[in-house]
Amino acid sequence: MTYLRAVGLVAAKDLKTELRSREQAVTLLFFALLVLVVFNFAFDFTIIDFVTFGAGILWVSFIFAGVLAISRSFQIEREQDRIQGILLAPVDRSAFYLGKVAASILFMSAVEAIVLPLSVLMFNYRFGPRIGLALLVLILNTIGFAAVGTLFACMTTQTRRGELLLPLLLFPAAVPISLAAVKATGHILAGRPFERYASWIALSCAYDIIFLAAAVLLFDYALDD
Repeated sequence: MTYLRAVGLVAAKDLKTELRSREQAVTLLFFALLVLVVFNFAFDFTIIDFVTFGAGILWVSFIFAGVLAISRSFQIEREQDRIQGILLAPVDRSAFYLGKVAASILFMSAVEAIVLPLSVLMFNYRFGPRIGLALLVLILNTIGFAAVGTLFACMTTQTRRGELLLPLLLFPAAVPISLAAVKATGHILAGRPFERYASWIALSCAYDIIFLAAAVLLFDYALDD
């Protein structure tokens, strides 16, 4: 079995599991929408411009939905006692990691594809020609968050309180990617020139590369422990 085929099979397994139950998709979507509704009532957007708080609102909903998606993907493996099968499978364990990352990215992207247009309608905002840059920021930071989140989810999945321990470990490690996401999105919402936030996009790219490379190298040890 080729490496890329193994990655695809792991991602396809998670997607097929979700298509059968639809439990995770519904939970993620309603949670993200709940965040938008709460912020809509918390701030009077007839007075406060969406540009001021929009980036924070969007990424709070995306990040917390991402935590739920990543935690759920490994919780299924633990509940059905699949960890031992993963250890015995005749494939590179890093392929299993990348497959999980791919599935988490797809789950988060599906939520973002629904929440972003709704937020534009709800808060009466128009991206205009900057929608391409906004999508670039979404993609880069979703990859980074899924990469680091999947590694920590693997480390905590075999502990008794893994679902509580995961956010405690993940959020400090995800500070750089979260900061880059909010800052870049804020500049895009404000319509500022690309030079003002190019460094934040560069930080997102560097974070993605570093964490994906480090996780591929360390995943064997994380899974064993």
